[in-house]
Amino acid sequence: MSDTAGIPPEGQGGAGRPLGPGSGSSPSGRGAVRRRRRHWVWGVSLGVSLALAGAAAAGWAVYMKLEGNITPDEAAAAELARFEKDRPTALVKDALNILLIGSDSRAGAENRRYGRDPGTERSDTVILLHLSAGRRSATAVSIPRDLMVDVPDCRRPDGSRSAPMFTQFNAAFEVGGSACTIRTVEKLTDIRVDHHVVVDFEGFKDMVDAVDGVEVCLSRPIDDEDAHLHLPAGRVTLDGEQALGYVRARKSLGDGSDTGRIERQQRFLGALVNKVRSNEILLNPVKLYPVLDAATSSLTTDPELASLRGLYELVRGLRDIPTEGVQFLTVPRESYAGDVNRDQLAQPAAGKLFERLRKDEALRVGTDGERKATEKETTAPADSASPEPTFSGNTAAEDTCA
Repeated sequence: MSDTAGIPPEGQGGAGRPLGPGSGSSPSGRGAVRRRRRHWVWGVSLGVSLALAGAAAAGWAVYMKLEGNITPDEAAAAELARFEKDRPTALVKDALNILLIGSDSRAGAENRRYGRDPGTERSDTVILLHLSAGRRSATAVSIPRDLMVDVPDCRRPDGSRSAPMFTQFNAAFEVGGSACTIRTVEKLTDIRVDHHVVVDFEGFKDMVDAVDGVEVCLSRPIDDEDAHLHLPAGRVTLDGEQALGYVRARKSLGDGSDTGRIERQQRFLGALVNKVRSNEILLNPVKLYPVLDAATSSLTTDPELASLRGLYELVRGLRDIPTEGVQFLTVPRESYAGDVNRDQLAQPAAGKLFERLRKDEALRVGTDGERKATEKETTAPADSASPEPTFSGNTAAEDTCA
């Protein structure tokens, strides 16, 4: 038998089949396969790396954009540091008190549409937000702008200092901005303010528009030229412009008092909290980004809070608070003896509220009927169990249409 018997002709595989590139019969073929595989793996790795790098760059750009939106209130920080020794001491570690200030500034083209006084800036809305240690609850206490209070000497925008005065509460912001308002609140309540946030008209509108509006329930139609509101009765989804008119209106809604306006603001904020917390927004990046952009663009905060990290640390602790644990109430007050158009603190109720917030002790909100019933219960013998005090208000869990 020939030595070449059984060996196929050159270029042929077994049974006369051509040697393919993957044939194990050719070392050169195996090398080519390995080289192509290496090129393919390298190409895929490069593509993935570039995609990840692009995503990281885009993510960083978004982070820096949102971070840059927030305005740090350096002037207020410097003024508060000047009076540090006079400020209250925080009693409970991890509990936080944040002063939310809605400014009626007419600065800027959009804000000027709401008045002709661009040089004056008052606090249209002020809320002291208490976050309990462990974040079991969040209690938002509205402070009426017409409440008569002691305003300390404050640094004016031009650098001069005002004299201490007894006047209505919203004058503090007009005289000395956020620092003066914080010092006034601390003097009034003896509660340490840890952070503050200032939002103007335009920022409020942008936030509402970013969540695609907020639903409220109207018992009757609204036709208010001053508030630019023309709405039907029933369930209505308000856009930013309508929401601003709704929370600021006094003449056409309720009894025309600031009390009705504050209660309306509280219920609207409860509805806004529910909308922002919905999975439709929080789990959808396409919807979440405009909300974050609008929220950060509208904020002026203390320097410690003026970063995404600072805001994230704050918001992270709020995620697990149930909506019934987000409470809204107004500081107990009554007509001021010197002017029926002004308010003063109603004692001892106001003092009890401030003490419980200062000590981070539980309280409840409810209707006036529930509050009065609780007040009767507290007159029981001292050896009986004392319930948590109840203040008139509402929670974010309440449906305004129920």
